[in-house]
Amino acid sequence: MVDVTEKGSTDRVAMAQGRVFLKPETLEKIQRGTIAKGDVLAVAQVAGVMGAKRTPDLIPMCHPVLLTSVDLSFKEEPQPNGEGRCSIMITATAKTSGQTGVEMEAMTAVSVAALTIYDMCKAVDKEISFSDIYLLSKSGGKSGTFTRSSQ
Repeated sequence: MVDVTEKGSTDRVAMAQGRVFLKPETLEKIQRGTIAKGDVLAVAQVAGVMGAKRTPDLIPMCHPVLLTSVDLSFKEEPQPNGEGRCSIMITATAKTSGQTGVEMEAMTAVSVAALTIYDMCKAVDKEISFSDIYLLSKSGGKSGTFTRSSQ
């Protein structure tokens, strides 16, 4: 692990995003609440928060961070793309006041939420895929602010 002993505590925020691709009929079932396992996006939101909190258990060199906030939002995109797939955009925001950043927590939240959507919907759509999980922005700390220039 990187030694952060001498680093000062600052307020830190990281936002990450990712996309889940699925069949139009799968998105319709999610919207109607007819997926057998329950409310897909509500469960994915809880799973994403839990994933962010467990990041140092999953990523070997990650520092345990006292998260002060984790928020996930979902944007349904019902218009099929060129491959006939709809999508759900997942955005996660993680916050802390500490010696190290929360980029990994935000990206883990997105990843776990995407995996949860797959798990809850795999009975009706085994072709669900994920794409473009990346850091949107981060602030705080010695390296300052980062905002992704393109998506």
